[in-house]
Amino acid sequence: MDVREREIRGEQRHLDTVYRRLEEKIHEAEFLVDDAAKRFQVGTPGALAERDAQVYQAGRHLHRLNREFEDFLFGRIDLLPGKDGVRGPDGASTSVEPADDAIREENGEHTARIAETLHIGRLGVLDADYVPLVIDWRAPAAAPFYRATPVDPGRVVRRRVIRSKGRRVVSVEDDLLRPELRALLDGDELAVVGDGALMASLGRARGHAMHDIVASIQAEQDRVIRAPAVSVTEVTGGPGTGKTAVALHRAAYLLYQDRRRYAGGILVVSPTPLLVSYTEGVLPSLGEEGQVVIRALGSLADGVEADSYDPQPVARIKGSARMAKVLHRAARGAVQLGERPDRLRVVAFGARIELDADELKGIRTAVLGGTAPVNLLRPRARRLLLDALWQKSGAPRRYPDPELAAEAREAFGEDVGTDSAFLDFLDAWWPELTPLGVLTAMADPDRLARWSRRVLRPGEVRQLARSLRRVRPDGGGLSAHDVALLDELRTLLGTPAQPARPRDTDPLDQLTGLEEVTTYAERMAAARQERNGEAGRAADRERTGYAHIIVDEAQDLTPMQWRMLGRRGRQATWTVVGDPAQSSWTDPEESAAERAAALGSRPRRSFELTVNYRNPAEIAEVASRVLARAMPGARPPRAVRATGVEPVFSAAPEDLAEQARAAVRRLLEEVEGTVGVVVAMSRREEARTWLAGLGDRVVALGSLEAKGLEYDATVVVSPAEIAEESPAGLRTLYVALTRATQRLTVLSAAGDGPDPDGIPVLLR
Repeated sequence: MDVREREIRGEQRHLDTVYRRLEEKIHEAEFLVDDAAKRFQVGTPGALAERDAQVYQAGRHLHRLNREFEDFLFGRIDLLPGKDGVRGPDGASTSVEPADDAIREENGEHTARIAETLHIGRLGVLDADYVPLVIDWRAPAAAPFYRATPVDPGRVVRRRVIRSKGRRVVSVEDDLLRPELRALLDGDELAVVGDGALMASLGRARGHAMHDIVASIQAEQDRVIRAPAVSVTEVTGGPGTGKTAVALHRAAYLLYQDRRRYAGGILVVSPTPLLVSYTEGVLPSLGEEGQVVIRALGSLADGVEADSYDPQPVARIKGSARMAKVLHRAARGAVQLGERPDRLRVVAFGARIELDADELKGIRTAVLGGTAPVNLLRPRARRLLLDALWQKSGAPRRYPDPELAAEAREAFGEDVGTDSAFLDFLDAWWPELTPLGVLTAMADPDRLARWSRRVLRPGEVRQLARSLRRVRPDGGGLSAHDVALLDELRTLLGTPAQPARPRDTDPLDQLTGLEEVTTYAERMAAARQERNGEAGRAADRERTGYAHIIVDEAQDLTPMQWRMLGRRGRQATWTVVGDPAQSSWTDPEESAAERAAALGSRPRRSFELTVNYRNPAEIAEVASRVLARAMPGARPPRAVRATGVEPVFSAAPEDLAEQARAAVRRLLEEVEGTVGVVVAMSRREEARTWLAGLGDRVVALGSLEAKGLEYDATVVVSPAEIAEESPAGLRTLYVALTRATQRLTVLSAAGDGPDPDGIPVLLR
């Protein structure tokens, strides 16, 4: 059994204990609810109120237990002995700093024992002896989980993120905040999984030079985590420098430092669903308030979920800032589509008044001359139609007095404007448009050609229309790039204000004090209504914006995606992390312009991470050859460790599938963790068939999906295919080659031009 599996099983045993205790507490709460509810034979109003209060409190506790039951546990910290033995009400030590004798030197090594382990979860749970099984994430004892950094670790030696699905632990990921320390837990050396294991191997290496390198990694990261949260914090750094993890720990640190300031919410945006999965592990949801929202770009717009990818030529069209102009025309043109009435007839002043097609066309043109979103122009359309009918009725000539004319015009509007025939006409002539409806309307190539005249080339129009044909009326078939188009259309169309509904009132409500007396059943119903409103509040936040936005892999955002983000961050502070050398977007200057518009005039604070602690030097050296081709003059981050294991190259001109399977089998024997097989996007589905039956430690992914992820070993298939996918293909290949923490295998197809040693042209 490898270290990762052993640690997962250990956390599973603890989680099982926690759930057994939770079930006991739920049974206790259910008993209290039933017992209190049965006390109906009470003699005084005071006793009735007391009974209802007991039912309410017990029910509230039961509701909270049931609500937080799933995915209950998400963190753990292992702590050195504290300066004092004082324990707080949650059973945890209150010491912030370690005891003076917590760390000792033995046989030339700094050694310490772990004195306390705290698991962090959504609620505090004590066992029958009042020993903490889980610490509530809001409790003071949980603060080090969020606040500790490598430069200022306090008592924390290891910080662990625990990911679970239902009641099953699926993964653990460790940060080692004291990598130079040999820590013992129950007599055994503290196990470390993930990036923490790399830091442990660096920190425990002999010699001052390596200790200095570890200190530099920690100092670089700590400066970003603790940077003041004003304006825009920009973080650049090459592969393996820890940009993502640093940005996410920064979010947790800021939220814990000033929770009130960030009550508006923190939005974390990742380019792909795979990276969101990793992100959720590093920064788990922080409880019932939902201050942190983690989204992929394909699910950033509320109510939309898209995880498919467009071919690169289509993605370049949809992502271009030119689409903003096309969408503006489409939003205004779509109101004229379909069967619209070409004649309006109403009866007023005892006569029939009529507007013909030309008159209606002129009114529509005048309405569209307004700057409001199309759906919000409906009141303007109504007013101009009534104005035209008023003029055509000849009524202005009958009222020479301005005051009388104004009164008559108002009465005319009330009579005609509320007539069912007029309202039916208005609904058909100026219908409410939906973003999805307009987007699907753009699938018609002739229509799209009119709306994109002098903006898109004919070939681009055909490609875009063909791509949009797969979008279904129910929202199916959307790609990640379509979501930014939908979001733009939401802004261009607007949402008409809904009329307020009258509230039914009970005459008893008028009696003083009765609104304060509610039953348990009524309060539970109100709680359910409150929960059902959470989705609405999330949508409101999409409209009003967030307090802080973290953008991961920012170099990959298209201009249209930056516009989508900018609408959510008008009042926000920002943390933007990325690496231009890893950009898959083909026009960085166009993207930079929209990025600048999204961030506005806020001051910038820039940081650079320079140390690559993911890739061993042997892998980093191969990747640097591609970087030199992709961005001449760019400096790769400095790899700080070497394994002595060189990357493996082999040519597979005939049977790529079998060669890939053989390479994966070999790597599964050489590493304890995961193996990623990276292929060109067009080979994703094919590559998944290659790996059938090899187990869940292996994953096949397209080149654009690999961004931000890491594996113990990687197999990169046909570098030439990846490089030729797009004008940014060399940068994408650079990303693919920098995913491995231990082993790299490169398989060359016929188009790679491998030499006798199997090394393809691009890597020589």
